Amino acid sequence: MPVNPQILGKLEHSQKVLETPPLEHPTPPAQLPSRNPTHSFWIDSSPDANPLAGKGSQGPLPSEADVCIIGAGITGVGVAYHLIELLNNASLSVRRPLRIVILEARDFCSGATGRNGGHLTPAAFLEFAQRQALFDTGEAIKSYKLEQHTASLLVKIIEENGWASDIDFVEGGHINLLFTEKEARNAHKDFDMARQAQLDLDDVEWLSKEEVEEEYGAPYPGFREPGHNVWPLKLVTKLYQHAQAHAGQYASLSLHTRTPVTAVMHVTADNCSTYTVVTNRSNISCSRVVHATNAYASYLLPFLAGLDGIIPTRGQVMATRASVGTDRIGVPSWSGNEGFAYWFPRPVKHDTEKPLIIIGGGREAVAPNYELYVDDDSETHPLVGKALREFLPSVFEGKYDPDSEPEMEWTGIMGYTRMGDPFVGPVAKLLVANPDGDLYKKQYIAAGYAGHGMPRAFGCAEVIAQMIHAEISDKEWKEPDWLPQRYLTWNRRVE
Repeated sequence: MPVNPQILGKLEHSQKVLETPPLEHPTPPAQLPSRNPTHSFWIDSSPDANPLAGKGSQGPLPSEADVCIIGAGITGVGVAYHLIELLNNASLSVRRPLRIVILEARDFCSGATGRNGGHLTPAAFLEFAQRQALFDTGEAIKSYKLEQHTASLLVKIIEENGWASDIDFVEGGHINLLFTEKEARNAHKDFDMARQAQLDLDDVEWLSKEEVEEEYGAPYPGFREPGHNVWPLKLVTKLYQHAQAHAGQYASLSLHTRTPVTAVMHVTADNCSTYTVVTNRSNISCSRVVHATNAYASYLLPFLAGLDGIIPTRGQVMATRASVGTDRIGVPSWSGNEGFAYWFPRPVKHDTEKPLIIIGGGREAVAPNYELYVDDDSETHPLVGKALREFLPSVFEGKYDPDSEPEMEWTGIMGYTRMGDPFVGPVAKLLVANPDGDLYKKQYIAAGYAGHGMPRAFGCAEVIAQMIHAEISDKEWKEPDWLPQRYLTWNRRVE
């Protein structure tokens, strides 16, 4: 059976919907993460998958901290990791170690990082023409430089520390299938313009319909680009454990899960400005706050609700078994249908094992709302589930049983922005009506990755860590040459 034509070519319409004010206006802020989320393969498929699940959820909380990080996904843990690396490398003379506290509403890494598709693939050139037209060539190039920097840094950390086998790290490359002539035309246009702009595309290989069909059994053209897959939760677990082990004399790091932050209150006493971070357990007096809450950012920062802020968007993923072995499936990760579908085969333990496929997407089946403004990951959408079940059997005829049911199916909440890019930097700089900058001073944010966080979040976390380190060191923050200007909060003002 061919791919359902009703799910193809929806990207342009979904972008228009994203840029249209919702019927409910003003848009309410996001809620706290749901208490009974669906069971994700990464978190729930084995009893030892999440050793830090409930860490720090019992006993007293610290009463004071220098940096409170809200959110224990790849951004929050990334900020702590980079900040500790910076402190150790700078060897500052410190009166006492910098006290870093990570607070997580649910179990460790149970948000989008623990619920995504498991891809670590930096974009090579797609959307280049659009970005060049919207911004300029230099800014468009930085979109890809940031992703290359983030992915290559994570790969370097994984390899230097010998984590590859522990986190199911696979370098299989990534194939993007082009289902329609329009999709193929746009991809070739992006490639040509990116190459004219001197982007390094030597590792991109175009594949004809005949080549893809012969090697993989899918009758569509496409292209191959570098890419990896990973068990995201296990990667973030390793990053946290590494950060804590290396905290040393310059920092202390603690993690407190099942501790939702319900408010951040500004307190001024004795000419000193601090924050009271309010949780369900007790309060923490804190000098700096980092919002690493992605889709849920507007819960604590309500001005980020709605069109100009971060829009919670529910993504759906399932784990389904192929009908044939790896010898006929291959090892690459995949995407298709303008990025609405993404999937990859998990590593197998023996040759006779039929691989488990992690496939996400299907939002195109629930137009016109595309699961925008949905922040509840306690249930799945039946129409999205139907689209996911039908997809692989229709693309790879004979390799997937159309009647088989997935072994697991779950949802997670992504943080979309109208621009498709995250907010990174001081929260105070976001507000138009904040002339003296006192509101939200020393609060930071890195959030809103629009479903493409794995190759961006750890790099954005590095930027936040650099900003905090510069402030502590009383030095000027220097902008990395790989960071897009448009990510920075002072270029993304909201009312």
